[in-house]
Amino acid sequence: MHLDFERDIVEIQAQIDKLLDLAERRDIDVSNEVKVLRGKLQELKVRTYANLTPMEQVQVARHPQRPYTLDYISRIFSDWVELHGDRGYRDDEAIVGGWARLEDRSVMIIGQQKGRDMKENLRRNFGMPHPEGYRKALRLLKQAEKFGRPVISFIDTPGAYPGLGSEERGIGEAIAFNLREMSRLKVPIVSIVIGEGMSGGALGIGVTDRILMLEHAIYSVISPEGCAAILWRSAEHKEKAANALKLTAKDLHEIGICDEIVPEPTGGAHEDWDTTAKALGEALARTIPALEKLSISKLQAQRWDKYGAIGAWRED
Repeated sequence: MHLDFERDIVEIQAQIDKLLDLAERRDIDVSNEVKVLRGKLQELKVRTYANLTPMEQVQVARHPQRPYTLDYISRIFSDWVELHGDRGYRDDEAIVGGWARLEDRSVMIIGQQKGRDMKENLRRNFGMPHPEGYRKALRLLKQAEKFGRPVISFIDTPGAYPGLGSEERGIGEAIAFNLREMSRLKVPIVSIVIGEGMSGGALGIGVTDRILMLEHAIYSVISPEGCAAILWRSAEHKEKAANALKLTAKDLHEIGICDEIVPEPTGGAHEDWDTTAKALGEALARTIPALEKLSISKLQAQRWDKYGAIGAWRED
């Protein structure tokens, strides 16, 4: 799958493929021509991805071939043991969680998980958790706190599921409860936005000591389409909404919400899962030991200060 703004990239890649096919069929040397085209292709990719508009960033963050939570877990961690269920209703597969090892330390992992095909997307509800998903996450947070182990959360959701059953079972209350409990958790907690982090669905596992974002990830109170539908009564204004929301990693780092931007390979994380996972693993290996050096009281105080400093208000 190629995105609209990648049209020129696709054309050059097609030329390279044709030359390679010709060389194979006719046994001719096209190495010089291919070398020149590959150089142009790399330059074009660098230039294109360095100048993406906010809405184009949204398209990259939603790319169906981007690595998801379980893809990163298999590449960064060892000894992964998945835990299931909220001990109250059922197991929500839109959120995965369990124990793993990051280098020499045991960590609790919680993450939102999308599917690769329609069957898996239906099973995982397109990465949109129900209340029981957030209650499962809370159970695992408390388990990590009990054993004094750091928590890593992977954020990648279009939002919490807004259906009737979800509302009946208290989706708002489940998220609100998580916000409170995460704000006073007695262990280090780090979140990474790996794709799209939308609305309270993302924040339900996102109140953390450090917020990391992949270079082309997005994080916002609402999607551009949703914002446009509310403010301009039409999703056609999504470009304008994306510009206004300041949802890119660069924007959020500049205003102090994102603590670190993790670089992606040229062309986005979907181009090279292993390189992206390596960069993310290195960022986690730097971040968690620094947090573990802090006392619990200092950790909690810094967490409160971090969220108290986000945004601004005035009293008239």
